[in-house]
Amino acid sequence: MELQDPDGEPPRSVLARGLSLLDAFGSGDTELNLTELAARTGLPKPTAHRLLSELVRWGGVERTPTGYRLSMRLFVLGQRAPRPRGLREAALPYLEDLYEATHENIHLAVLDGTDTLFLEKVSGRRSMPIVSRVGGRLPAYCTATGKLFLALGPPDRLQRVLDAGLVRYTPHTIIMPGLLQRELARTAERGYAVNREESEAGVSAVAAPVLDHRRRAIAAISITGNVCRLDLDRLAPAVRTAALALSREIARESAAEMKMGIPR
Repeated sequence: MELQDPDGEPPRSVLARGLSLLDAFGSGDTELNLTELAARTGLPKPTAHRLLSELVRWGGVERTPTGYRLSMRLFVLGQRAPRPRGLREAALPYLEDLYEATHENIHLAVLDGTDTLFLEKVSGRRSMPIVSRVGGRLPAYCTATGKLFLALGPPDRLQRVLDAGLVRYTPHTIIMPGLLQRELARTAERGYAVNREESEAGVSAVAAPVLDHRRRAIAAISITGNVCRLDLDRLAPAVRTAALALSREIARESAAEMKMGIPR
């Protein structure tokens, strides 16, 4: 989690050091104490404490009785980012339709580095509880959405994943590069990806890509649930239909913006 420059050193500028403290919070962290934050960023404790005090005054971090947590101000700021917000708003009707048809967990995800990042999640009382959450991330190689980005992306994207190493999360995680490459080739050929208990025991998923007007995979939609309940091949046409409809909507919006001279 440590934010470093290309030479492996902790960030030196005040701004970079402050941002490294915000970036130190992982998707599963509710709060962190000063010692944890200093260790994750490589900053001396006095420096981390001073910068955290500045972040508290700005409103990006809140103090708790035992440490620090990210504040609602960051959430509000994130909602102002136009691209994710527009994608989420466009996708939500399709995600809700899939939920109504399946009552399973429905995700909208994008690629962030070598991870799949969940922008939206629709679920309900009948959905199986799973670890994913909005703003959370999982390694691309062991998720259905992530496999799409690897299968349909440039070769160097997969190489970065392989160079980082394939970690086993369950007994079903694919950790042999050759097997992963064959799995991605099948994914590209059939147009959808599957995950059979590869990131979480008992959980499977099927995902389809959302393409922009240049036919690039910019997002993915998935159906995720209990491995004993989900028939992935039967659900594949439904998730592909939803992803295709969203792709067409995005393409129409892009064409309209291009006519108006708005750069893409």
